[in-house]
Amino acid sequence: MEYKLGEIEMKFADLIWSNEPLTSGELAKRCEAVLGWKKSTTYTILRRVCDRGLFRNENGTVTSCVSKTAFLSKQSEQFVEDTFQGSLPRFLTAFTAGKKLSDKDVEELKKIIEKNSR
Repeated sequence: MEYKLGEIEMKFADLIWSNEPLTSGELAKRCEAVLGWKKSTTYTILRRVCDRGLFRNENGTVTSCVSKTAFLSKQSEQFVEDTFQGSLPRFLTAFTAGKKLSDKDVEELKKIIEKNSR
């Protein structure tokens, strides 16, 4: 499964995650109000994200196959893998370059490392 969405697709996905389950008609109305889309655009993008396995449209009811949290987690993993050869230390070095971590940030990172290293 590909865990990449463009900016507009992400806004669309957020509409689904925030309101699911919802009918495809209700989704089209929300997309018109929030994104300014025509019904046909909504159904085209819905088909695209369903084909990727992120959402499903069964009997006119749209639900997610992957939670937003799981999607963002996998997307982050994929980014670190693709950009930093899977090295979390390389990612953190790049992310914090030119920034000073606060004591609170350092403590939170320590807790995360401790929690996940067992």
